[in-house]
Amino acid sequence: MDDGTKSARDLPQHATDLTRRQFVGAATVAVGGLALGACVAEDGADPSGGESPTPLRILILGGTNFIGPHQVRAAVARGHEVTLFNRGITNPDLFPDLETLIGDREGDFASLAGREWDVVIDNPANIPRWVRLSTEAVSGSVGKYVYVSSTGVYVPYLTTDIREDAPVDTIEDPETEVVDGRTFGALKALAEDEARGAFPENHLVVRPTYIIGPGDPTDRYTYWPVRLSRGGEVLAPGDPSDPMQHVDVRDLGAFMIKAVEDDLTGTMNVVGPREPLTMGGLLERTRAAVGSDATLTWVDAAFLRDHDLPLLTYWVEPAGDYLGMMQVNGDRAFAAGFEPRPLEQTAVETLEWFNAQDAERQELRSGLAPEREEELLAAFRGA
Repeated sequence: MDDGTKSARDLPQHATDLTRRQFVGAATVAVGGLALGACVAEDGADPSGGESPTPLRILILGGTNFIGPHQVRAAVARGHEVTLFNRGITNPDLFPDLETLIGDREGDFASLAGREWDVVIDNPANIPRWVRLSTEAVSGSVGKYVYVSSTGVYVPYLTTDIREDAPVDTIEDPETEVVDGRTFGALKALAEDEARGAFPENHLVVRPTYIIGPGDPTDRYTYWPVRLSRGGEVLAPGDPSDPMQHVDVRDLGAFMIKAVEDDLTGTMNVVGPREPLTMGGLLERTRAAVGSDATLTWVDAAFLRDHDLPLLTYWVEPAGDYLGMMQVNGDRAFAAGFEPRPLEQTAVETLEWFNAQDAERQELRSGLAPEREEELLAAFRGA
């Protein structure tokens, strides 16, 4: 399923043609909550500490793209009975031992008829109508509805320490089904409302920030361990003190299974790490983890804007409409047991995954092409 995501390499070329409000949306189209991409990393370890004392029947909508497989593996490792519902198109052979019900969220839910589950996890829905149709299809057949949303609902990020009760984005035409930079956050917020309305007492809305790790189809974080491992002078955007947040896809999957086991309800930001992270910390720790001798040249935000590069991968200057983009409060999820792995582990394993891909997949989808990086560094030195 295509989410309309632009790569960070593509965005700068047209970002100056957008209004500031539109560009805020463009920067958040790919914020967490999208179950996208055909590149799936294997992760055989049990992240959840053994089997659950109470096995659940879990229906996962999608389940074979980026987020879903890690939910599946965590659930199976915990002893739950997992059923997938999808079109049978993306990675159809990924889980041959699991029951897969074939259907389409555009209205073909016939394969769900007469079945019951304890929990349904809705990963790929970016428009409210899909959630409305799905909730209608499983009404009376499931106990809890879990919807994967995004911290992109908080656009514009005018404050810091953003909590779950903060205002969310709105849109003039709530019936639009065009998912782009301007509409993404508002449509996610409206989709959340569909889940809440259908399951007022038994819903869980999860709002992840940028999702990273092996298999990431966007390469937003992947660019950094790959680029740093190559050595040389590396363009580092902004200021080393700029705040950064992310969530490893495997930790998100494991936490969501724990959340349904614990019968959690309501709305929850899922952001990491637990301790504040800066752009300087992200790059230095990644560099050390991959054993790189690269040098960092910090290029300020004003220079980058002047050279049509207002964001790089998932960094953007923390000011104005972007002030709190990387300062979302995750206390509720941490209190509920969310455990993010060390950044160093994500760095090493993301690089290992990337290096194992074929030549076509190793064309980075985010970051700077080498010639563009050299051009910008030369211009910065001469400024």
